[in-house]
Amino acid sequence: MMAGIRSFAVLPCAALLVSAAPGMDPDNPSCPLRFDWGPQAEMTLTPADRDGRRVLLAEGVIDPFLPARLEEALEKDETIEEIWLRSSGGDARAGNEAGRLIRSYPGMLTRIPSGWACFSACNFVFMGGDRRHVDPGGIFMVHMFTHTGARSDIDRSVKEGTDETIELIGEIEQSSALLASEDNDFLIRMGVSRKLLTDIMYRQLATGGEDGAGERYCLSQAEAVEYNVMPVETPAG
Repeated sequence: MMAGIRSFAVLPCAALLVSAAPGMDPDNPSCPLRFDWGPQAEMTLTPADRDGRRVLLAEGVIDPFLPARLEEALEKDETIEEIWLRSSGGDARAGNEAGRLIRSYPGMLTRIPSGWACFSACNFVFMGGDRRHVDPGGIFMVHMFTHTGARSDIDRSVKEGTDETIELIGEIEQSSALLASEDNDFLIRMGVSRKLLTDIMYRQLATGGEDGAGERYCLSQAEAVEYNVMPVETPAG
């Protein structure tokens, strides 16, 4: 079975008709033109002191071994009370597992600081916090998942023969369905509204353009509260 990787998707058609405001991405009008989702390398976990709080800076791509490294970091420093996230995503199931791990630490707050972006599998790491906060200027950026390389795999398979193509497409569909079920269960367990999937993620196509255009949707502060991505009782300070 193919490993789940959260990659890009396009915006709802209605959103594509909206002109981007100044400073916003014309191809993704709900998102700013400039943001920071961290280095395109394996996620680093760095304990730091910020504004009198002990935090863990989680920055970079989510790899399959992140949950183990995250548990080690949290066990090594019991004074950590917040996890700050910026990431372009990565391994889907590792993101879910890391989110469940965070939930096992009562009171742990996950935060997306101003200017930082949390996309794709990072969304599920962030939602693991039983306290969650997206700072004004922080970006909770979503899409519907697919499998990285799936289209190129299918193209190669077409050249090899019909039977191989049908088998590959079936494998992708089965793996995607299982991941969708896991996502739904995850949101329920984390107290996030399932409408985040039905209203936003599942209303998008899972086929982003090759140039990266029209693939992202950024929740507003009001939407983050509406879908309980950011519970209203979470303090900002």
